[in-house]
Parts: sequence; structure tokens; C-alpha cells
Amino acid sequence: MTPPATPPSSSTFVLTGAQVRTRPDAVAPGELHVVGEHLAAESTGLGREAIDVDGAHVVPLLVDSAVAQLPPARRGAYDLVPGNPATFAVVRRPVTATQVRRMLVVSPRDLLAVWVAGRLEAWDGAPTRPAGQDVADPTVRRAWVGTWHDPGRGLQQHLRPDGRYSETRGGRADAYTGRYWVHVDRITYLDDSGFWAFGQLLDGVLHHAGFVMTRR
Repeated sequence: MTPPATPPSSSTFVLTGAQVRTRPDAVAPGELHVVGEHLAAESTGLGREAIDVDGAHVVPLLVDSAVAQLPPARRGAYDLVPGNPATFAVVRRPVTATQVRRMLVVSPRDLLAVWVAGRLEAWDGAPTRPAGQDVADPTVRRAWVGTWHDPGRGLQQHLRPDGRYSETRGGRADAYTGRYWVHVDRITYLDDSGFWAFGQLLDGVLHHAGFVMTRR
């Protein structure tokens, strides 16, 4: 697959040539329209761009533990359908329903793009802004920076104010290290060992790859 040369410069665009996984268990060829922060039935008007992603797989960003925290009537908020937030990844390889639900991990060479609420977080495997820029805002820093832990699984995740993270697993410090970015209620990780991963902060609980973390 040949990636598009440049990301869209407008907040109104359509991804064409995609395999769209509207829900973890539903995928079909189609288009995905983005207007500002949300998905739309169509995207028209001044500034609309068409981006051919050449068969790439467009998948929602979710974690089962976060979905389960919502009442059943709200669980469709993660689906890639008109009206929902434009929060998704574009991956060059096939992605299974289990990977979407439990632990989406993508190598930089396989990641074409990540959007969170319409904001481009990554393009062609690389971040779109420096780590630490997001948490320079005091309100954002208060919500995210600190030590998050899942004691039942022996995990401590340390989100630093410079946009770096480290994880202590089973007592082993720096088991994973890397950079992170946050926008709205989502966190996007780029590990130093070479993979992208994702999480969500919901009602003071950080959900990531099966971990359910609270802050100390």
C-alpha cells in the first residue's frame, strides 16, 4: 500500500478506499466522512478533502473495560457511525475484532493515522506534535500526570509532565517506556520498543490494554 503523501489539511474530509470496521465485529468496504470533531453521513463544502487510503483498515479506538463501564444504551458511542466522535485508527494490515476490543497494538510501519475527536495524533507512523505539549496546560496536567496503578495485575504506569511514561510491572521498573499524548479523554502511547497503543480515561479510571488503573 502506498500511503497518501500528506495528511488532510482541513477538518472536513473523507477517507476513501477503506475497509471500515464500524464496530469490532462489523467490517465492510466504504468511506468514512469527518466534519470537525465528529463523523458524518457525508462531508461536503469548502475545504473538503478526499484521502485515498488504498484498502487500509479503519478501526474504532476502544477498550472492553471502558465500554463495560457505560450503561448499555451508551455503548454504541464507540461505533464509527455518523454523529459519533471521529476517534479511530487507520492501519495498513488487517485488524481482528479481538484486537480492537482488548489490545490494539500497532507498529509504526503499519500505522497510517490516528484521529481523536477529529484531531490528528499520528500520521505515517509518527506523532504530529512533541510529547509534553498537551500536558503543558495545567488543567490537562492535573487530569493525567501522576502514577496510575492496577494492583491486581502488578502494574504502575507513571505519566510524567514531560510527556514521557514508564511502567513498573511485577516490581520491575521501566518494563516499558515511551512517549504519550492526550486529547479529550484519550491517551495515545508510542513505546520506545516500537509500537503504538491506546487508552481512555473514563470517570477517573484509566483503561488500557486490559488494565484498569486508578491514580494514587
